[in-house]
Amino acid sequence: MARILVSVLAAGLAALAASCSSTAERPAAAVAAQGTTAGEEAPLDVSSTLPSWLAPGAAIAVFGGAPPGSEIVLLAGSRRLARAEAGPDGHFELEAAAPAAGRYRLAVEAAGERVELGRLRVRPLVLAAGGDVNPGDRVAAAVAAYGARHPWRSVGPLLRGADLATVNLEGVVSTRGEPWPDKAFHFRGPRAVLDAAAGFAGIDVVTVANNHSLDFGRVAFRDTLAAARRAGVATVGGGAGLAAARRPVVLAAGGLRVAFLGYDDIQPDFHARVGVAGIAPADPALVAAGVRAARRDADVVIVWFHWGVELERSPSARQRELARAALGAGAAVVLGAHPHVLQPVERRGRTLVAWSLGNFVFAPHSPGTDETGVLLVRLGARGVVGYSVRPARIVGVQPRLD
Repeated sequence: MARILVSVLAAGLAALAASCSSTAERPAAAVAAQGTTAGEEAPLDVSSTLPSWLAPGAAIAVFGGAPPGSEIVLLAGSRRLARAEAGPDGHFELEAAAPAAGRYRLAVEAAGERVELGRLRVRPLVLAAGGDVNPGDRVAAAVAAYGARHPWRSVGPLLRGADLATVNLEGVVSTRGEPWPDKAFHFRGPRAVLDAAAGFAGIDVVTVANNHSLDFGRVAFRDTLAAARRAGVATVGGGAGLAAARRPVVLAAGGLRVAFLGYDDIQPDFHARVGVAGIAPADPALVAAGVRAARRDADVVIVWFHWGVELERSPSARQRELARAALGAGAAVVLGAHPHVLQPVERRGRTLVAWSLGNFVFAPHSPGTDETGVLLVRLGARGVVGYSVRPARIVGVQPRLD
């Protein structure tokens, strides 16, 4: 679990100071500790740099020095968040979960003294998700004509404004390779599409677990993964072998660690094997095992699936089976792609399933495939606390917010 650590310097505690400075998540001390003379009792001493915000339930840890054996209390306004007792050497550590959304004045009290830590904003982490992004076909032509930012002009600010943003990258970013045999459509485009997705639209993670990621073979697929890395975009659902394809990406925001996974349930067989590059298969047992493993290292798990039936507006029995496997293993959010049309978004307590997010940066090809939107999911340490959908319509290759 990610922590915001409030470091403390007390007189003579050089070892503690060294330990704090070696921990990347602990803010540097802002104020030097007060010294004491022989026979004086050490005062309550806290130095801190509060984060700008935390998500509900994110962990807070406060370290310090106080009179040995004294009770130490962490307060948010008048609410007690945590208590501890200073040890024989005066050291203490307080751990608490961030309260519900709001603004709080944090303080530490001990032995009749009070140290103000400052104001803390608590708000949900916002995840923005869009559907299919095709780097080739008419998107590549539009980028060549109008520039790489063109597809993202309308939705870019909304995606950038989220804490984390993700889409389905449905195609190849490479000039190498030969078309995969016995396929009707092969998509590939320039690296500029990925560069603009990251730099202008703020995309953090793409899933490559889909039926177009190997349209030009495994060499071009590896080129696509490398292009994403160079652009600063994390990839899930594919890799140099099966273990890499199943490996989650874990990102930190708001004091939470958020894991992403991706799985494919659509033919052809682009699936990775031991020592063979490809994508992660959507086998329910593998999905459940992957989510459980990711959950051990993360507060929240997000799972992408490429699944369902093209142009169908309702989820299939197979989609429901895979969603149950993911949610039952501890996933908070399930995101779907492949039908090219929107399917329902269903919230179930602290979990949410978006059965299909439809096309996004993708030229419409059938009635209804121009309907799209941006899903905004609000998250805390315990999962989903709310969501909304910003509707959009694709004009050319550009999703335009209503």
